[in-house]
Amino acid sequence: MTIVKTKYNRRSFLKSSLAAGGGLMIGFSWLASACSVDGPKGMVIPDEWFEINGYLKIGENGVVTIMSPNPEIGQNVKTSMPMIVAEELDVDWKNVIVEQAPLNTDVFVRQLAGGSDSIRTSWPGLRMAGASARRMLCEAAAKQWNVDVSEITTQNGVLFHKNSGNEGGYGEFASAASQMVVPEEIELKELKDFKIVGNSKKNVDGLGIVTGKPLFGLDYKVDGMLIAMIIHPPAFGMKLKSYDADEVKNMPGIKDVFTVKTYNDDYKRQWSDTTSFNELVAIVGNSTWEVLTAKLMLNVEWEPITESKFMMAGWGSDQEVTVPAGLESTADHDAKMVAAASKTGRIERRDGNPEEAFKKAAKVIERTYTAPYLAHNPMEPMNFFADVKEDQAVLVGPIQSPEYMEKTVAARLGLPLEKVDVQMTRMGGGFGRRLYGHFMVEVAIISQKIKAPVKLIYTREDDMTFGIYRPKYHAVYRAALDADNNLTAFNVKMGGVPENALHANRFPAGAIDNYLAESWSIESNISVGAMRAPGSNFNAAAEQSFLDELAEEMGVDPIQFRLDLLKRAQENPVGERNDYDAARYAGVIEMVRDKSGWGSETSNKNRGVAAYFCHNSYAAQVLDLSMENGEPKIERVFNAIDCGIVINPDAAINMVEGSVVDGIGTAMYGEMTFYNGQPEQDNFDSYRMIRHAEAPKKIDVHFVENNIDPTGLGEPPYPPVMAAMANALYKATGERYYHQPFVKNTFNAG
Repeated sequence: MTIVKTKYNRRSFLKSSLAAGGGLMIGFSWLASACSVDGPKGMVIPDEWFEINGYLKIGENGVVTIMSPNPEIGQNVKTSMPMIVAEELDVDWKNVIVEQAPLNTDVFVRQLAGGSDSIRTSWPGLRMAGASARRMLCEAAAKQWNVDVSEITTQNGVLFHKNSGNEGGYGEFASAASQMVVPEEIELKELKDFKIVGNSKKNVDGLGIVTGKPLFGLDYKVDGMLIAMIIHPPAFGMKLKSYDADEVKNMPGIKDVFTVKTYNDDYKRQWSDTTSFNELVAIVGNSTWEVLTAKLMLNVEWEPITESKFMMAGWGSDQEVTVPAGLESTADHDAKMVAAASKTGRIERRDGNPEEAFKKAAKVIERTYTAPYLAHNPMEPMNFFADVKEDQAVLVGPIQSPEYMEKTVAARLGLPLEKVDVQMTRMGGGFGRRLYGHFMVEVAIISQKIKAPVKLIYTREDDMTFGIYRPKYHAVYRAALDADNNLTAFNVKMGGVPENALHANRFPAGAIDNYLAESWSIESNISVGAMRAPGSNFNAAAEQSFLDELAEEMGVDPIQFRLDLLKRAQENPVGERNDYDAARYAGVIEMVRDKSGWGSETSNKNRGVAAYFCHNSYAAQVLDLSMENGEPKIERVFNAIDCGIVINPDAAINMVEGSVVDGIGTAMYGEMTFYNGQPEQDNFDSYRMIRHAEAPKKIDVHFVENNIDPTGLGEPPYPPVMAAMANALYKATGERYYHQPFVKNTFNAG
C-alpha cells in the first residue's frame, strides 16, 4: 500500500448533500430516470442508497453506483474512469452500476472531453475517491466491531477482521460510513495488486447502444418540448441583412421566427465560444419536419461583413481577435500560403547555426506538404435542449466543454451561475467539434425568448457549413547533407490559415546540432477549432513523410534512421526544451519493428512506417498495402503504443483501431474547399469519408507494459498513420504524396 494525503481536491470527497439521520440518497443522478440506466442483468437494485462521497454511493445490499464525471464521446471513459474508482474501493465489478455525473465543479475537478486528458488528469483523484471510501467503510466496521481500523481488510466488497472472524458486506456499513469524516491520509493499492484496472471490461453503455436506449442528445425529450432550427449565412464573410417571416409564421406547426444574437458585442469570449456566424434566424415549431419545411421556405437576405474585433480570454492572457472582411476562396488561400512560405517566418527555435550549415551543405533536400480544411463530421449532428425560466435554466445535451459553456450561458442569459444546470448525454461523436458550444448558447436564448422547453437541431448541412474546421496547413521541410550523406541541419517552416501546426520542441528537435523552426499564419474569417490531435494531425503526416524520404536519400533504413536520431537525443541531447522522452519514443519504434517483422518483407508487400509523440503518449505504426486494379488495399496496420498503464485493454485497442481508420480516411479523402466564402461541400455526397471496404483488413495493437501513470490515447495513434500510409503508397507507386487528400493524386474518388 502507498500512503497519500487526500488534499488533492479534497472537496471532491466531501459528502455533498446528506439527508438528516443517515445520508440516504435517492435519485442521485438525473440519468437514472432520463436515460434508463440499469444495472447488469440479474442485479437486484437496492431500495436505499448511501452516498459515501461525490463519486459513489452504496446500496444496503452492497451494490455500488459509481459516477463517471467526464463527458462520454465514444472514448469509453464512462467505463474506464469508474474502473479506477472501483479498483481502489476494492469492490467486485459485477456489483457496480455506472452513471453519468452531471456537471458539478464543486465535486469533480475537470469535466472536459479534450486533449486526451480525461484519464491522465483524473487518475490521482479517481484513485483517492475509491480509496477514501474504502477507508471510511473500514472505519465504520472497526467502530462496530470495537477493533483497530488497521486490522480491517477488504476483498471484493466485503470487510474482514481476521482475529475475531467478523465479516460483513459494504452494504451493511454504508450508512455508518456515510457519516464518517473524510480521512486526512489514505492507502492506495500497489499496482501489482490491481484486479480491475488492466483487465478488460465491457462498455457499460454497450447494451443500451445496440438496443436503442435513449442515451444521446437527440434522444432527449420532455412533454411540451418544441423544436428549433437555425439559418446562417451561406458564405463566410456574409451576415444577416433582413428576412420576411410573414408567410412562414402561418405555416402548420410553426410557433415563431426571430433573430438570435449568440454573443453580445462587449462579451469577452472564452476559448470555447468560437462561432462563425453571430447573428442567426431561428425557427421554432412543433416538430422537426414542420420546422425543416418552414426553413426551406424562409426568404432571407444577406450582406457583406466589415472587419471586426472581439476579446477572447486566452490561456494566461486576453487576446484581441480580428475577423477580416471579404469572401475567401481556396485558390486565394493556396496563393497566399505559397507567398508566406517564401519569406522568413517567426523563429520559434534555433539550435546551432543552421543557416551556415545549409550554406556549406553538399546537398539540400526540400519538400512542401499541404493539407486542407477538414470538417469534424460527428455522426450525431449538433443538438441541445434548454428549458429557461425567469430565474433558472436547465440544459441537457452532448457537449465536450460543459464547465466552460455553463459560464457562457449564464452570462448570456443574465443568470447567476448556480441557477444554470447543465446535464450531459452521451455524444454521437465529437472529435473536438463539441468543444465549441455556440449551439448551446443559441438554444438557451431561443428557450428564453419563446418561454418554453426547446430542442435545437442542426441538419448535416448546417453543421458542415457553419465552420469550426480543422485549419488549412502548409509546411516546407529542408535538410542539409554533407559530402558523406550525413545530416548536418534541419529546417521546418510551417504555417496555415488561420493558424499553424508547428510544435517546435518535438522530435527531431534535440537530435540535430543545427535546427531551425519557423512559423507563420494568415488571417481568415473562416472559423476553426481543435480537431482530433490538433496540429499534430498535420505535423506528423508531413514530418514523418519527410524523414522517410530523407532516409532514402541518405541510403539508410527508415526505422534505423529514426532510432539513430533518438539515440543522439537520449545520450547527448541538443537544447533543453525537448518535450519528449527519447527512450520511450525509441521503445515504440523498436516494438513495431519487431512485431511487424520489419526487414523480412515479401516482394508484394509495400510497407510504410511512422512514429509520433503527442498528448503525452507515443505511437509507432507499420502499414502494409497492396495494389489491386490501380487501387490501394490496406492489408494490415501494426501499432505500438506507450500510454503508460492501460486501464481497459479492449477499450484501448478499440481506440487505436478507430484512430487508424480515421487517420487513413483523413489522409486519403477529407477536404473542405471554398469559393467566394461558400463551402463547396455540405453533406456526405460531396465530402468523401472512408468506406468499410477501404479500412484495413487487420489492425494489430501492442502496448508497452510499464508502471507509468496513464497518459493520452484518444489522439496519439491518429496522426502518424497518415504518414505511414503515404510512405507505403510510395513503395507501391513510386510516387511521393505531399498534398492531402492523397486521392486527388491518383486514385478514383468514386
